Amino acid sequence: MSTTARAQKAPDTRGPVRKLLTSFGFQILAALVLGIAAGLIGRQLGATAENPTGLSATLDTIGNSYVTLLRAAVVPLIFTAIVASISNLRRVQNAARLAGQTILWFAITAFIAVIIGIVLGLVIQPGNRAGEGLEPGDPYTVGTWWNFLLGLIPQNFLGLTVSTNPGAAEGTFSSSVGFNILQVIVVAAVVGIAALKAGKKAEPFLVFTESLLKVIQRVLWWIIRIAPLGTFGLIGSAVIKYGWEKLASLGWFAAAVYIGLALVLFVVYPILVRTHGLSIKQYFSGVWPAVQLAFVSRSSIGTLPLTERVTERNLGVPRSYASFAVPLGATTKMDGCAAIYPAIAAIFVAQFFGIELNFVQYLLIVIVSVVGSAATAGTTGAVVMLTLTLSTLGLPLEGVGLLLAIDPILDMGRTAVNVAGQALIPTIVAKREGILNEELYNAPREGLPFADDSGDDDEAAPEADASSDKEPVSAR
Repeated sequence: MSTTARAQKAPDTRGPVRKLLTSFGFQILAALVLGIAAGLIGRQLGATAENPTGLSATLDTIGNSYVTLLRAAVVPLIFTAIVASISNLRRVQNAARLAGQTILWFAITAFIAVIIGIVLGLVIQPGNRAGEGLEPGDPYTVGTWWNFLLGLIPQNFLGLTVSTNPGAAEGTFSSSVGFNILQVIVVAAVVGIAALKAGKKAEPFLVFTESLLKVIQRVLWWIIRIAPLGTFGLIGSAVIKYGWEKLASLGWFAAAVYIGLALVLFVVYPILVRTHGLSIKQYFSGVWPAVQLAFVSRSSIGTLPLTERVTERNLGVPRSYASFAVPLGATTKMDGCAAIYPAIAAIFVAQFFGIELNFVQYLLIVIVSVVGSAATAGTTGAVVMLTLTLSTLGLPLEGVGLLLAIDPILDMGRTAVNVAGQALIPTIVAKREGILNEELYNAPREGLPFADDSGDDDEAAPEADASSDKEPVSAR
């Protein structure tokens, strides 16, 4: 058995004040408070989504620029992370068993989360308590099983899509380039499997891919460093755009969603941690930096490098297994977006339109949530999952328009729960298979999880990498 080792560090000589000011958690919390304050000041000065001011435009620009930076790295990160994670299976004994256990626990926690969502929807009945002024509207995107299956077929190697729309002036058109994340995942998985099958001849390609992943991750570390600045802009802009008025008409729905998210994060996950003989405090202290960034960025993929880092360094999961399980979870493990939210939202829509759901339809909600998580594709795609659920149940898709006004506010909590689960499952599986480094799991948390310390550099910590990357990890 081998596990990720922590390189020896020099003693921390910083004073308590400096430690607090340089703490990632403190910086994020401070940015949240300052962002809310700036947003409230902006609203007092008359800024709204329809009538922006200089302050609101500045906050919006800061927030959007940060999200744009994260999204710019999504496609190369997904491709290299999935190819590298699949190739890392060649270093793991009983890889099929580990993969099977990982997927099984993904399904188990999704099942628990969707049951919680259904119970809350029936108990709180948010659709029957909806406020005045809500109007159905067309969703900006629709998910169906047929479209989902067709979307798996790559149109080109990069999953590249180009859309052209009429411009503001007559006779003009504007084009935008995007990526189909599902297709990128499929292409990356096929390339990774093909590289494994090719054997030694594919070694140079795999080495290059892993090196490229390291470079992309280093760029993302730099982006993560300025997360407090992005938090300030995103939260301030959200307060100005949505305020508290938007929540008033959907208050019960928002409350139901956040109660469900809290139950999963602070009740279900701790029970699973304790059941496997691990410290709940150490789990939360280890995973919290990634949860904070997920709350702000609203992207599991954007948080992936930090999630993988804390899973390895804080929770003690071997790198050769974590580099497979965490990227897989970032694209398919969505307890917030794909389980709790669509369950409560589907019940809300049914109640709002006066439609009585039967047992079979509730069963369909469970099935869609457990097996349809890949439709969210690790991005802010909960609306796709919701439309997929509504179309499967035969409920009116116009109901999605009721919920779009507060979707960004809900998406923060959903993504935070997603990421917490993406780190939890590899930890549980590693513990069950006897490959978890419990000494590292129980070690004090020191420094930034994404700091450029010696543990991140192969040449600076040869012993750590030799134990985690070159020796096979065996499962019982």
